Amino acid sequence: MIDLGWILSGLDSSDILDILLVALVFYVLLRLIHGTLAVQLVRGILLFMLLGIAIANVFQLTAFTWLMRGAISALVVAIPVIFQPEIRRALERLGRTGMMLTRLSEEEASQVVEEVSDAAEYLSQHRLGGLIVFERETGLQEFIDTGSTLDSEVSSEILIAIFYPYTALHDGAAIIRGNRLVAASCVLPLTENSSLDRRLGTRHRAAIGLSEQTDAIVVVISEERGTVSVAHDGRIVQGLDHTRLRNILRALHRPLLRRELRRRGPWQRWLSRLVPGHSTARGE
Repeated sequence: MIDLGWILSGLDSSDILDILLVALVFYVLLRLIHGTLAVQLVRGILLFMLLGIAIANVFQLTAFTWLMRGAISALVVAIPVIFQPEIRRALERLGRTGMMLTRLSEEEASQVVEEVSDAAEYLSQHRLGGLIVFERETGLQEFIDTGSTLDSEVSSEILIAIFYPYTALHDGAAIIRGNRLVAASCVLPLTENSSLDRRLGTRHRAAIGLSEQTDAIVVVISEERGTVSVAHDGRIVQGLDHTRLRNILRALHRPLLRRELRRRGPWQRWLSRLVPGHSTARGE
């Protein structure tokens, strides 16, 4: 039986801090890849390493042991390539400045949501395709540069006019920054997730692709079926009516109030940014 007291007695404060930091790093990494295809890759890598090491030790295979050591060294180099999307997303989260926290008031955010919801309802009823993006903390300037600059107020009439058939700007996405419609006809990256429903068209795949790379909220209106969907954090919710769409957009797009941030300590604010979905409030 392992004597934990003897083990702990040999640790000083620096050792404990070292262990806690390593545990925190692994916790954050697991949170970042949770719900992504990277989870399967991690399982495969760990299974390969454990089986290889066990076989090499049990049967004392010299050549196989050398091969496993080389494979582990190669994995250290390959990991940044394999997990490039997750690493990029993590660095973006660390570098976010929280500009949306001060850019919009509650009233402005609600007004933008109402205009987008009304436009989506009209486009859905008339079977007109649409792709509307809410920029949040991750900047979308590289995608804005692919379209046509507008810099207008957000209104349902303008959004409907943009996505009306045969207009110059209907093909692509409209991007909203704060309470301004900054660009239209923007090109978005397509998702590489092969497990998605094959019935999802290019608009839906572009919406999911952008939400995988950024924290943007994307509203999609299907031209073929007239359904309304919302993509966020690599996931998509389909078949939304006007009320559900408005409620989801309000929940996702509602800016945090300064008093909510002041109630949190520095550690809580840092952890809530670093780990998506982490909540320090009681009862959540």
